[in-house]
Amino acid sequence: MTMNATRNGAGVRERLVVIGADAAGMSAASQARRLRGAGELEIVAFERGNFTSFSACGIPYWVGGEVEDRDLLIARTAEEHRARDIDLRMRTEVVEIDVAGGRVRAREADSGAEYWTSYDKLVIATGARPIRPGLPGMDAPGVHGVQTLDDGQALIDALARARGRRAVVVGAGYIGVEMAEAMIHRGYEVTVVNRGSEPMSTLDADMGRLVHEAMEGLGITMVDDAEVTAIRTGEDGRARAVATKDAEYPADVVILGIGVRPETGLARAAGLPLGGHGGLLTDLAMRVRGHGNIWAGGDCVEVLDLVSGQERHIPLGTHANKHGQVIGTNVGGGYATFPGVVGTAVSKVCDLEIARTGLREKDARRAGLEYVTATIESTSRAGYYPGATPMTVKMLAERRTGRLLGVQIVGREGAGKRVDIAAVALTAGMTVEQMTALDLGYAPPFSPVWDPVLVAARKAVRAVGQSA
Repeated sequence: MTMNATRNGAGVRERLVVIGADAAGMSAASQARRLRGAGELEIVAFERGNFTSFSACGIPYWVGGEVEDRDLLIARTAEEHRARDIDLRMRTEVVEIDVAGGRVRAREADSGAEYWTSYDKLVIATGARPIRPGLPGMDAPGVHGVQTLDDGQALIDALARARGRRAVVVGAGYIGVEMAEAMIHRGYEVTVVNRGSEPMSTLDADMGRLVHEAMEGLGITMVDDAEVTAIRTGEDGRARAVATKDAEYPADVVILGIGVRPETGLARAAGLPLGGHGGLLTDLAMRVRGHGNIWAGGDCVEVLDLVSGQERHIPLGTHANKHGQVIGTNVGGGYATFPGVVGTAVSKVCDLEIARTGLREKDARRAGLEYVTATIESTSRAGYYPGATPMTVKMLAERRTGRLLGVQIVGREGAGKRVDIAAVALTAGMTVEQMTALDLGYAPPFSPVWDPVLVAARKAVRAVGQSA
C-alpha cells in the first residue's frame, strides 16, 4: 500500500520534515517550534525506533546498574513532543529522499505501508551506526551492540538469562571501556579484546598504557594487538567464544564496542555531499553544502576541527544538541552558526577518569604540524590534603610558536573535568606560555598550588624553548 501525503495549492504553511528523532533532530524541531508557531510551520518528524530524545551515553551506566530505570535516560517522550505540535511518527523509517521533488518516502515498520511526504525544509539527523564486522557468528544470539535503548534492554534481558558469568567485550574505545566497567559491576569475569596496541585509541599509546594498567588492576583481562576472526557458537547457535588468530576467549555474552560510522546511506543515495569520513558536509549554519533548504546535524555529519583545520567525525551528544539548536534557530527564522570543535571527551572505568581534548601526536603529524610534548605527574589536591590521588597530564604544543595543540589526562577523582581548562585554551588559540598565567581557583581540597594542567604548561614552555 502506498499513500501520498504531499500538499497542493497555495497559501499552505511551510513544512519542516525531520529524519531522526534523537538529540539533533528533536533539538532542531523543538527550537524551530519555539521560534515559529504551529500556524506558521508544520513539523513532521520520523523515527524508525521505539524511543526519542534519549541518552545513548547513559546506556552503559543503566546496564551496569548505576542508573536504575531506563526511562531516566529519556529526556522527552514522543507524547511530550506531540504536545508541542510536532507530528512525530514513531517506528517509521525514511527510506528515500527525493531532493529534486522536495519529498521523502517513509515506511511504517508495523504495517509496511509506504507514503511520500513533501517538505519545504529538511533536517537530516540519522545518527551513526555501530561497526559490526562481517565475520562468522557476528549476528549470532548472545552478541550485543549498545547503540539504542532497545539494544540496552536486549542486553539486560540476556544477562538475566545467562547461565555463566563470562563477558567478552570487543573493542576498547569509549563504549568498550564503559561496558567493561558495567560488566564488572554486574559481577562478570571480563575480557576486553582490542585490535590496537593499547585501549582508548583517542589517547596516545603512552597514555593508553595507563588505562591498560588500571583496567588490569580492576581484574579485567586486557588482550591488545588482537584481531577478532570469528564468534564461535555452540550447538544451540548462541555465541560461546570470541576467536582471534592466536586464541579463543570463552564468553557467555559478547558485547561490541568497536565504534560507529555516520549513518548516511540515505544521503549518499540522494546525491548529497559526503566527506572523507563518510559524514555529511555542512556550512557553518549546519546547512548541507549546495542545498539551501536541507540541514544536517548530529552523528551523521563531519565537523571542523578548530585546532587542525580539518574535517572530523566526532559522534558526541554534546555536539548533536548544539547542532540541533543551530539548525532550529536557522529554520525558525533566526541566525546561528556552529564554528567547530576541539575534540573534547571524558570517560571513566570504575574510579579511573580519562580525558582528552585537541590533537594526539598522530593527529598533529597528519595535519603537518611540528610539535613538542610534555608529560607530568601531579596530584588532584595538595599532596598533604587527605584524598589526594595521582594524575598524569600530557600536553602537545606547536614547535616554535608554542600554540597549545592538545591535552590528555588520566587519573582518579578530580582528573577528568580538568580537561575543560585546556578545551577553553584551545578554543581561544592560547599558547602554553599564556596558559601558565591562567588565574585558576586554588584551595588544598581542590588542587595543588600549581594546578596539574599549569604544571604541564610550564614544562611545555621549556620544551618549546629548547626546540627553537
